[in-house]
Amino acid sequence: MELEFDGEVFWWKGPAPFHFVTVPEPEAAELRAASSLVSYGWGVIPVAVQIGRTRWTTSLFPKKGAYLVPLRDAVRAAEGIALGDVVSIRLTVDVERAGRR
Repeated sequence: MELEFDGEVFWWKGPAPFHFVTVPEPEAAELRAASSLVSYGWGVIPVAVQIGRTRWTTSLFPKKGAYLVPLRDAVRAAEGIALGDVVSIRLTVDVERAGRR
């Protein structure tokens, strides 16, 4: 499953401060539909993410019915991303592989 969307970078002070982008509702609905196949632990979903030329793996965090994409400092530095920027994100979820677990 591949999803593409734009989202605004925000900072969450939480227990571990981090920058995130919220997955928009249409794409979040697709993720919720596949979550039983791919989620592990407390609802997190492992994904590959690409912004610009930078690609990495991480896990989406569920939050109030939505999903948050964490942005590492190294990714933000490599792509020149600042707080409040709108970025284009490509998410890849390996539904087939997860279904064979």
